Amino acid sequence: MLEHPLARVGPGLITGAADDDPGGIATYSQAGAQYGLAMLWTMPLSFPLMAAVQSMCARIGRVTGRGLAANMAAQFPMPVVRAAVLLLLLANTLNIAADIAAMGETAELVTGVNRRLMTVSFATCMLLAQVYVPYHRYVRLLRWLTASLLAYAAVLFTVHVPWRTVGLRTLWPAFVADRSAATVIVALFGTTISPYLFFWQASEEVEDMAAAPRTTALLQDPRPAAHELRRIGWDTWSGMFYSNACAYCIILATALTLHAAGITQIDTAAQAAGALRPLAGDFAFELFALGILGVGLIGVPVLAGSGAYALAEVMRWKSGLEHRAADARGFYGVIAASMLCALAIQYLPISPMRALFWSAVINGVVSVPLVIMVVVLASRRSVLGEYRAGRTAIALGCIAAALMGAAAVRMFVD
Repeated sequence: MLEHPLARVGPGLITGAADDDPGGIATYSQAGAQYGLAMLWTMPLSFPLMAAVQSMCARIGRVTGRGLAANMAAQFPMPVVRAAVLLLLLANTLNIAADIAAMGETAELVTGVNRRLMTVSFATCMLLAQVYVPYHRYVRLLRWLTASLLAYAAVLFTVHVPWRTVGLRTLWPAFVADRSAATVIVALFGTTISPYLFFWQASEEVEDMAAAPRTTALLQDPRPAAHELRRIGWDTWSGMFYSNACAYCIILATALTLHAAGITQIDTAAQAAGALRPLAGDFAFELFALGILGVGLIGVPVLAGSGAYALAEVMRWKSGLEHRAADARGFYGVIAASMLCALAIQYLPISPMRALFWSAVINGVVSVPLVIMVVVLASRRSVLGEYRAGRTAIALGCIAAALMGAAAVRMFVD
């Protein structure tokens, strides 16, 4: 019996696609609308940094058989780990609120159905799917949904692309390095290197092991080590490349349409989709809207799940999407609380996009110590034994921590 190609794809593809959630789409769209082609260079630069960090997270999960938070709790002071996890939960909840609001707004543009009703429908369906669908089935759906990101590449076929200029601006930036540009660059890097992805990547390696018969951590059974580490490298780097390539297409598409038409301010992903309709036609609008809904269905469960994994591992609760809700009440309780709190924000006098801003601020602060912790864990023989990360990955992780540290400082300065 032939195995479908998607069955061989690991957590890297899903994690990469989740990185381009509706909040991320709004950030990429704003960069393209405000600066045109001038911000294309940020994606090739951020790609190796995010791929290196995510590959180290995947390695930690596969080698130790435990999630990232559990490894952190064993190596670092517990108050520090708990503080990081609580900030992660807060940032994730605010991000979920912005994402489901964007999904509801986009669905209203496409169907005409009230956005509040659509928001509740999306949140309810995603929560029920996470609680009642076993992981090995649920992950298949997520894998198929990653194809929705191809919509942004398809948008480029509806407009004229000056490839020579695009190539030049990708390799050689041309913009005024003022505070506004610095803020957009900070937002782009903060969107691509996000803390919730660290926890999800490591935990999904553990989930994949639990779903495969007679599979254990590499520290316990080193025989498949060479194969598994090659798979992690290919899966993670290809998944992050897919993520960054799609983000690049979003910046390019909005630069060639919105920026060219003088539209330089985008507050939501749905606004970007709506603005495309009179400029590039209904087909481009529908493709952009489809992408928002598709990646929202990936990003929101990843946001809720990553926080649940982190808290459950720190609290030593049973965790995992393969377990029944009755057997892992604390884990599923965190998922439900995150989704319900995010849904409640829709009915409070709080702008979902303002929530996204504060989510970015918290992520900018939390990401720095988290990346440092990931680098320390991945380089310690006491944690990974002979399977420690290589010098290149460690160096790229250090560069990522330095850039994210600068991003956090810049946020406070602004």
